[in-house]
Amino acid sequence: MSDIPADLRFAESHEWARLEHDGGVKVGISDHAQEALGDVVFVELPEIGKVFAAGEAAGVVESVKAASDIYSPVSGTVIAVNEELASNPEMLNSAPYDSWIFKLEPSDTSELDKLLDPAAYKAAIGE
Repeated sequence: MSDIPADLRFAESHEWARLEHDGGVKVGISDHAQEALGDVVFVELPEIGKVFAAGEAAGVVESVKAASDIYSPVSGTVIAVNEELASNPEMLNSAPYDSWIFKLEPSDTSELDKLLDPAAYKAAIGE
């Protein structure tokens, strides 16, 4: 059973979004997603300054099993990426909710309300 923090919102494609105190939104992949992927060996990070629409592919996570696109859960501009993942991609396996992939300056924070809350995400993954 996946551990699902209460302060996150989830896309049906298994990305999480956390609204930070500075108004930015950190994005990562869920515990469920990393379990399904297996051992993560590479993370393709988006470019800082790139603008994404909600649901648009923003990067790639590669595991020993497969490569999987990472989608932006909300619209916005990339203002930071987690450079530590370049040398330690396995952090997504060991700490999926601490290991964010990128941070957006959201164009519309109300888009967060369209994402799944923890209870709805838990139901969506059958837990």
